[in-house]
Amino acid sequence: MGLQHDPRKASSNGHAPVKKDTTTSLVVVRYMECRKNHAAGIGGYALDGCREFMASGRDGTSDALKCAACSCHRSFHRRLVQTLPPPPQDDHDPSSSSSSWN
Repeated sequence: MGLQHDPRKASSNGHAPVKKDTTTSLVVVRYMECRKNHAAGIGGYALDGCREFMASGRDGTSDALKCAACSCHRSFHRRLVQTLPPPPQDDHDPSSSSSSWN
């Protein structure tokens, strides 16, 4: 079975709506600095200095999971998830105004 797209998940560095109660929050997923240890094979610790994941290709392709800056897989980059509050809802209905003009 191949890869299947889950429409609830965000693209490589994008937005995905998440249902909470009756309001919709916006979840922002970003992939930050690369944490791949390039010296693990010789018992050391060395990072490449890549500060943020940038997809090499379009969403839905295998290159979308490869960083254009460091060539590492997206899973080596620190994942940062932020949930933004839903926009305020305007409960004011001008047609039901209780003011009188007598």
